Amino acid sequence: MRFHTADLCDDHEDELQVAAPIFRDYGGLDRFFGPISTVKAHEDNSLVREAVAEPGGGRVLVIDGGGSLRRAMLGDLLAEKAATNGWAGVVIHGCLRDSEAIGQLKLGVKAMGTLPLKTAKRGEGQRDIPVRFADVTFTPGHWLYADPDGVIVCAEKLL
Repeated sequence: MRFHTADLCDDHEDELQVAAPIFRDYGGLDRFFGPISTVKAHEDNSLVREAVAEPGGGRVLVIDGGGSLRRAMLGDLLAEKAATNGWAGVVIHGCLRDSEAIGQLKLGVKAMGTLPLKTAKRGEGQRDIPVRFADVTFTPGHWLYADPDGVIVCAEKLL
């Protein structure tokens, strides 16, 4: 479905949260939306692996990596698993790696940057809790819309 976050902001400004412009596009899809699911973990992507192994059902995985620029929370293998399992996209408050391969996938991916170092695998973190970064609270079940202009969140489905 074709949409523009700018148009959604024009039509629903009072209902939306608009993320600060800290993300870059890395996925093969530059426009994606869906209900939010979250992972909160610092430099450990064990729960990201668990999440993308589940059926995505068109959801968007929001990863709060604490804004760390020291470890990549997503790589090509996990991104491919997300695409295969029906996730609409991934938004990362942190870094990813394997950006060229991720750019070939039918998956929307936004992150703060790239870094080749993988994370530890300690099984630490939390799933499906509200997380806050980029001036937005990302609440599981709320709707995220992303395109080249930015990321917006609304409690209700807009499209």
